[in-house]
Amino acid sequence: MFKLDRKFMTVGVTAIALSSTLLFGASSNAPGLYPSKMGAVDGGVIYPRANGQYTAYKYNTQSTKGVNHGRVPTANELKAWDMDIMPDGTGLPEGEGSVEDGDELYEAQCAACHGEFGAGGSGYPTLTGGSQERDTDGVIKTLKSQRLEPGMDAPKRTIGTYWPKASTLIWYIRDAMPYAHPKSLTNNEIYALTAYILANNNIEIDGVEMDDEYVLNREKFLKIKMPNEDGFYPNIDGPNGVENVRKFFSDRAKNIGSGTRCMSNCKDPGMTGKEAKVMRIGYEITDVVPPYSMAKDLPPEKEGNVVTKAEKMYNDSCKLCHKTAQMGAPAVGDVDAWRKVTEKGADKVLFNAIEGMGGMPPKGGNEDLTNTQIKSIVDFMIESSQTKH
Repeated sequence: MFKLDRKFMTVGVTAIALSSTLLFGASSNAPGLYPSKMGAVDGGVIYPRANGQYTAYKYNTQSTKGVNHGRVPTANELKAWDMDIMPDGTGLPEGEGSVEDGDELYEAQCAACHGEFGAGGSGYPTLTGGSQERDTDGVIKTLKSQRLEPGMDAPKRTIGTYWPKASTLIWYIRDAMPYAHPKSLTNNEIYALTAYILANNNIEIDGVEMDDEYVLNREKFLKIKMPNEDGFYPNIDGPNGVENVRKFFSDRAKNIGSGTRCMSNCKDPGMTGKEAKVMRIGYEITDVVPPYSMAKDLPPEKEGNVVTKAEKMYNDSCKLCHKTAQMGAPAVGDVDAWRKVTEKGADKVLFNAIEGMGGMPPKGGNEDLTNTQIKSIVDFMIESSQTKH
């Protein structure tokens, strides 16, 4: 949970309860009347399972005896998966890279999606922005920005203002970036990119400003303290994480408002008998860069531009991976690549497209497409990848 302001507040909530008859037929077990007990980690109730029933839902009571859940992984298998980079330095590799080297790498590998200097791109997150200036409560001011009127700034939830740990950044860069070919960067390159992004967020390490010549390595990385490191509570790290959460929610008056939970006729505990006032969130956290759009209409058709239904479906469901060869899929338009694909035979190509193969999920991940539609997409991709005479 992100910490911005600690204030007592009472929230009045009006809810419309639908009769269980609408969903389950007539029943004496109306919503809210199922046996329960306190104990949920968020301070709520727990519903027991009994006689194959969990509140209004049935669950499978068949015996699982004899079910094979697989074998115990070997030490080497666990080691291969356990590659997290943790805040305490666990998993952090050796290496080094300068801000200047990171600048060159960023321009070549990242700017196309994340924009110049991390300022954001179309559909991809902003990496920089905001400032570390704080208010009297120690809260970073740009995190409290509110778009209450046109032209006002939204909250700046960037790496420098919001992220509590730098380990998340270097870990994500190592394992997931660049988007088209992740895990392709060397340790020195991930340090360089991390240094560049931190420098553009005005992060200082051990009081030292990160200029172009600054070289980041493992030793220096462990000294990083992010500006918003203490802006989250409760502490969910370590073996006591669950209990910390439980303790946080148990202190309702201090942390999540006072009074008893209610769904209707809520009363203000400080003013007996009076209706509870609805208090609006003071510092709403909403990532609106780029701004949200509620438009549901399709882009306007370009005059004179004829696009077939098959091409439209290809653009919607397949183009991301087949536009170039970077994702390991044959690029549409690559004559040699598609010649090899079609050597398998048309039926086999269609079968693979429908059932999936390698890293491609069935139907390219769009299960709403029919087999006939998949065939038309495959035909379009093949025709678009043939030598023109």
